[in-house]
Amino acid sequence: MTLTELIAASTTQLSAALVSFGHGTDNAHDEATWLVLWKLGLPLDSDTEAFTRALTSDEISSVCALVQHRITTCKPTAYLTQEAWLQGVPFYIDERSIVPRSFIAELLADGGFDYWLGDQTQRVLDLCTGNGSLAVLAAMTYPDVTVVGADISSDALAVARINVDRHLMHKRITLIESDGLHNLPGVFDLILCNPPYVCASSMQALPAEFLAEPELALAGGEDGMDFIRQLLTDAPTHMSDQAVLVLEIGNEREHFEKAFPQLEVIWLETTAGEDQVMLITRQTLISLAH
Repeated sequence: MTLTELIAASTTQLSAALVSFGHGTDNAHDEATWLVLWKLGLPLDSDTEAFTRALTSDEISSVCALVQHRITTCKPTAYLTQEAWLQGVPFYIDERSIVPRSFIAELLADGGFDYWLGDQTQRVLDLCTGNGSLAVLAAMTYPDVTVVGADISSDALAVARINVDRHLMHKRITLIESDGLHNLPGVFDLILCNPPYVCASSMQALPAEFLAEPELALAGGEDGMDFIRQLLTDAPTHMSDQAVLVLEIGNEREHFEKAFPQLEVIWLETTAGEDQVMLITRQTLISLAH
């Protein structure tokens, strides 16, 4: 059996098992390719020769065992491999933190909100930092800024520490345990936030792969807006005059607009459309308070 044939067989297994995707891949073939290449110690960009060589029986058995483990445990592949990728950058991940997949990452890479930034943008906050991936990407994107990564979970921050150190960002990224904005000193020029926003009905319908993640990072209350309500109330006092908040809400736009009908936001275009991530200025948040 060749690598190509093993990937095909693994794809068939995953498809038949009806596992769910969304933690780095969105289909059975890509998931199978990731599992097979990782288990065999091969890079994701392996050349053609690697795909055509015959595999040993031990290699085949080890891959089959991993694919079966993926099926029986319903754990995201990122947890099994302890690696996730955002914008081509590798990050360590384990069950202590949600698997990183924020659309804010592509906006950082594409300059999707650079129009609202400038020389005044010196201090960046990644709120609900999880494994620290957005904090690291922000530091990479804007080499002159300092970044604070904050999370209520000390477990998540331990994972973030691994990634900050791995990418040699310990001098530019500070990690702080904080319930929302409560423990964060000073003001910020840019706040990035991918908060818990999944509403109660959606939480009940989540596939097992998502339920394997920390509930604290997902559940946003009855309408998904519990954390966001407090954030929008507290944010202005933690923002400089020209600061902006970039906020991801996934598929909860309807609930967001019902909760904040008078709030004027700027929807940012991502590969998932124009209703996943928004930008809010400090001035807009101040007007909301009044």
